[in-house]
Amino acid sequence: MDKPRPCGCKGCRTCLICEKDYGLGVKNFPLRKDQSYVYCPHCNKAWPGWDFNDYKNHPYHDGESIDYPGVYIQLDFLTTHEEEELMTGIDGLPWDLSQSGRRKQNFGPKCNFKKNKLKEGSFNGFPKFSKFVQEKFKSVDILKDFYCVEQCSLEYDPKRGASIDPHIDDCWIWGERIVTVNLLSDSVLTMTYNKKSDYYNLDHVGSYPAVLDDKGALNCSGDSYRVKFYEEGKLYPIVRIPMPNRSLLVLYNSPRYDWEHQILREDITERRVCLAYREFTPVYLPGGKKQEEGEKILSKGQNFC
Repeated sequence: MDKPRPCGCKGCRTCLICEKDYGLGVKNFPLRKDQSYVYCPHCNKAWPGWDFNDYKNHPYHDGESIDYPGVYIQLDFLTTHEEEELMTGIDGLPWDLSQSGRRKQNFGPKCNFKKNKLKEGSFNGFPKFSKFVQEKFKSVDILKDFYCVEQCSLEYDPKRGASIDPHIDDCWIWGERIVTVNLLSDSVLTMTYNKKSDYYNLDHVGSYPAVLDDKGALNCSGDSYRVKFYEEGKLYPIVRIPMPNRSLLVLYNSPRYDWEHQILREDITERRVCLAYREFTPVYLPGGKKQEEGEKILSKGQNFC
């Protein structure tokens, strides 16, 4: 089943539709729920548990917390009116089928992650109705000098069994800050330590300076981030990061590079839409080795039409 199916899935990716139509088995990832923690956006620590709603118990957490730096959550980043305005615009545009029961709308350049090739493609900017979101980024300290070059709307529908497999966003082209604005319903990212050091173009990370330190402050030293590869025999916990409706999430530093993130089918109980935003690696920014390739796309990223 390597060829794309009518539902949008291909290869080992499946949704409820193709599992029923083609008799495909569900791909499961082993998770130790008894060794999991839930990140709390109020105290910026992770506490023992699985239910991502546990953060609402703050400050009355149970158990012993662990530090998990590299996560920024701003609750109520959008108002209910702004959410409605966004969804009117998003649902007014056509959706494309994607894998694992998702649908998407993508605005950004064409990227060949295997060959590290970048093309402008048909990218001419972002939808005008979404401009105010990027304007609001300017008021978030951790997003200083964040120049968006990709905006992707992703829909997760429980009727299709939508999910996304564990992964790290490509490190050759997409920069350190992984930004998500959550819409319509609460959701959760499930973080598991990455054991595949030769995936995701992680070898590029050490060649450019880190944007932020582990506390979210701008990195002034010029040091690069060194990926902490998996230590055989060491047990790493699962960390669940809540994404409440209308919230802003930024992953950076270790959660960006050392941990895979996924969205489990069981955690999608209502329709959920998110806006995912990506920036360039420093290689494609002014002063970088490939700034000429990047500057045309950065320029188009200023357009809203």
